[in-house]
Amino acid sequence: MQKSFSTSRKNLPAAQPIMKFSPRNPLLGALTPSRRAFLQTMSSGFGWLAFNGLLAERSFSSPVQLVPPHHPGKAKRVVWFFMDGGLSHLDSFDYKPRLVSENGQPLNVPGRKEDITGRTSAAILKSPWEFRPYGESGKMVSDLFPHIGSCADDLTFLHAVTGPSPDHESAIGFLHSGSLLQGFPSIGAWTQYGLGAESQNLPGFVVMGSRKRQCRTNGFLPPSLQASPFFQSGAAALDDLALLEKSKILQSNKMTAVRQLDKSFLDSVQQNQIIEAAIANHEKAFVMQDAVPEATDISKESAATMELYGIGAEHKATSNFGRQCLAARRLLERGVRFIEIVKSGWDQHSELEKLHFENAAAIDRPIAGLLKDLKLRGLLDDTLVVFASEFGRTPNTELYGKSPGRDHHPWGFTIWMAGAGLKGGHSYGRLDDYGYLPVEGAVEIHDVHATILHLLGIQHEKLTYRYSGRDFRLTDVHGKVIREIIA
Repeated sequence: MQKSFSTSRKNLPAAQPIMKFSPRNPLLGALTPSRRAFLQTMSSGFGWLAFNGLLAERSFSSPVQLVPPHHPGKAKRVVWFFMDGGLSHLDSFDYKPRLVSENGQPLNVPGRKEDITGRTSAAILKSPWEFRPYGESGKMVSDLFPHIGSCADDLTFLHAVTGPSPDHESAIGFLHSGSLLQGFPSIGAWTQYGLGAESQNLPGFVVMGSRKRQCRTNGFLPPSLQASPFFQSGAAALDDLALLEKSKILQSNKMTAVRQLDKSFLDSVQQNQIIEAAIANHEKAFVMQDAVPEATDISKESAATMELYGIGAEHKATSNFGRQCLAARRLLERGVRFIEIVKSGWDQHSELEKLHFENAAAIDRPIAGLLKDLKLRGLLDDTLVVFASEFGRTPNTELYGKSPGRDHHPWGFTIWMAGAGLKGGHSYGRLDDYGYLPVEGAVEIHDVHATILHLLGIQHEKLTYRYSGRDFRLTDVHGKVIREIIA
């Protein structure tokens, strides 16, 4: 609801950035009232307007496109899989046979970086897993991911992604927000801010499997753009959705009283974005009591669908993650704009073979199931799927604990994407024969962000927000669209 009165991009000079929600926007001129003045004239805030409309029993059935895109986008929605901890590119999707032929020999790479932990030896460590070709593209994928490998002809691989930090927290923040500093908005919040929400009875931005602030934060964007955390404690998507009152009438009476108190308080403070967002959240929570249980109820899905995602008592390793992936498909069908699903635990400084296998076994089938299900339903054409980690792992051995592992490696790793107008079965960029440094097609995280926004119909240079006296954007002053991967 908060974006209903934001200025349309087509009314702004083409060469200028967009500054929505800016009370003193110099681009709009003296004839356009400020947001604050407009709301004061109307004697109500966004939250009050939304709340009043809700209690008048308005219809929520039709989708709402609140802000037009800059250009026709291939993607309408995003699923972002985040492998928290640093998935090894060398043991998953970047085949480097030289690691096998020189296993145990000293790694000799010009420009080799200083080891992060100080425990890493010079000895090359071959992958514990075999790589096999998949699909017509013949893409080499490790035995960690046979199900995702079966989707290789639908995937687009970026094999020379570079990041600025070997530290988990700052690298995670940068992957999500384009900034090494904390407090900047995540890409999910930017996406919802740029395009608005398609559904008024479900959140526009959902995160599953993690409460990390970097994944869900709205930063300095309006508070209503923060992600809703789903599946954080048990099988229910959200806690506290059950009706506590004995009847809907009693709850409605309470809501009427809350409405009156909210309006009085909002008027007394002369409008406040945080308060407006809190009131809007009351509205959202009210409709979500019915919408969320229905959207995430997979009990009526077919046995074949359950098997596709690896859900059920016979699939102990995959069932939990599979439920999240299937719920994500249902949420996408109902208009949720951006869904992030997190699998943590990839930080294998030791026990690489054991722990990478366990993590991969939990996600391989469900992710492939979602890709195949989206394709079967015609949703992959306008859904962008992203699979990323904050960095990769070193080709040389870290001798820590009882069995070897790999250290952090931000200087070259893999991200793959699928759907929404991308070239399927395509690989872009290449690291050297050891998987250490880029030798061609290097891309930065800013470039990945710019490409995602482009596929959504947003020009990354124009998606700006004025905060603390300057205009901010997801890609800062960087970023270029990776046009080589777009069909």
